[in-house]
Amino acid sequence: MENRLFFTTGDGCRIAFRLDGPADKPVLMLSNSIATALEMWDMQIASLANHFRVLRYDMRGHGQSAAPAGAYSLDRLGRDVVELLDALDIRRVDFCGLSLGGMVGQWLGIHAADRIDRLILCNTSPYLETAEQFDAMIRGLADTDDMSDMADMFIGNWFPPAMRETPNAVVDGFRNMVLATSPQGLAGNFAAVRDMDLRRTVALVDRPTLVIAGQYDTVTLASHSEEIAATIPGAELVVLPAVHITNVELPDAFMASVMAFLRPAT
Repeated sequence: MENRLFFTTGDGCRIAFRLDGPADKPVLMLSNSIATALEMWDMQIASLANHFRVLRYDMRGHGQSAAPAGAYSLDRLGRDVVELLDALDIRRVDFCGLSLGGMVGQWLGIHAADRIDRLILCNTSPYLETAEQFDAMIRGLADTDDMSDMADMFIGNWFPPAMRETPNAVVDGFRNMVLATSPQGLAGNFAAVRDMDLRRTVALVDRPTLVIAGQYDTVTLASHSEEIAATIPGAELVVLPAVHITNVELPDAFMASVMAFLRPAT
């Protein structure tokens, strides 16, 4: 996609980002799932840009951002967001993250609450009990440049059979995003997820929070979202009859929930 801009983090990582919508609108920041790029939000941009200055970015290790070697941490991924906001002289944003993006959103709510107005956490978890599985995938990524198996795994986890088993240009686009992801970058992000445990500290989030779950999500289970919503004081929970990429599988229901939360009727 054209119109990406770039900035460099304090540890020397080049991060790609994009802005859409009028410059005088409040900023809504969107953060992507693992193994995707900022295009995963394309279906929402036309509508969101009527109300917000929409800031999207390729998380380190994804899209057109750099993919440094070694294990990443959720702390580093969160600080990438803070440094991007600093570089753009943006003080506060509404923040919406899905999957890994929702993990970053939890970190921001805990450690950088002064930068967040409203927080939306979609299809995410405070903790995944799969360290051995992540270690095995990290080892496998060290020896290959072929992301086909990873693409098959992610697509199987992300979308229902009805979307996967017939020709679907949107699903093909997500497959291509996985295939284009740096194996080194994916391994670094797998390490961040492997080492994450926010089950206790997420109680410190004090920003207005909406949690969106997929009823049929097999990775970040609906019970994980229920746990987050029960732990964050005053959080709202919406469970959609979807798998993992709820903004794509059920875009109308997803947007209705998001807009009702960000722009409540007065």
